[in-house]
Amino acid sequence: MGDIPDKLIALERSAEIERAKLAGLTGAAYDAQRGRWCEAYEAVQSAITAQVAATGEDRDRLEEAVKAAVRRAQEDPAVE
Repeated sequence: MGDIPDKLIALERSAEIERAKLAGLTGAAYDAQRGRWCEAYEAVQSAITAQVAATGEDRDRLEEAVKAAVRRAQEDPAVE
């Protein structure tokens, strides 16, 4: 696997931050935050799709590498 574009790492990090914000929410607040997380996650998936189309990389390997890079860079934001 080559270098992972910074954009993919930033998008994945943003999605993880939005996911972490779900902790402890219920009702309408949960639904609204889940919507923000889903939007962020969809942005990650779209960017991965574009990267794969441009480079021919294996999608699963790229997605795993992006997630691993974010995990290595910081602790799970859901635990904070």
